[in-house]
Amino acid sequence: MNIVIIKYNAGNIESVNNALLRLGVSAEITGDHEKIKAADKVIFPGVGEASTTMAYLKKEGLDQLIPSLTQPVLGICLGLQLMCSHSEEGDTPCLGIFEEKVKLFVPEPGMEYVTKVPHMGWNNITNLTSELFDESLENQFVYFVHSYYATVGEHTAAVGDYINPFSAALQKDNFYATQFHPEKSGPVGAKILENFLKI
Repeated sequence: MNIVIIKYNAGNIESVNNALLRLGVSAEITGDHEKIKAADKVIFPGVGEASTTMAYLKKEGLDQLIPSLTQPVLGICLGLQLMCSHSEEGDTPCLGIFEEKVKLFVPEPGMEYVTKVPHMGWNNITNLTSELFDESLENQFVYFVHSYYATVGEHTAAVGDYINPFSAALQKDNFYATQFHPEKSGPVGAKILENFLKI
């Protein structure tokens, strides 16, 4: 199986690659358009800031390439957010694969010390509706690090709850995305990556 991890200016690529290696799968890390188009599966990870990352994607033509892909694509963390229609971070138009919008977590007044931003740590996921998940993963805990979240909408494939409900995962056609980091989520995350590789 030919797996590509898209190389761009938002980090976390090596931890995703290491998670795949633990599953016995080797991936190529590349920004080459032809190699990305030829892959059986594509992973679009990311840790960073939306506006500067979208500017980089546009410079490299990846903003046109990624939405045109027809094989299974998995976005992770910032990857999920950039696959949405718009992010409040830098008032950034994104790739528009999902219609959902990305907003900043805002604690209720007086709760800033209880519900801190960024949302960081282990939280459970519910209402699972994607091939990424099976029944055993309902209500399991996964690892999040994010200040911005995708709203709950038509393409929500898993729900998280921190300050308010949000899309912990999204799916539309061949595009899948998780706000949490499966590569840092232990056996649960490994199972989700395995499920993606089986799609």
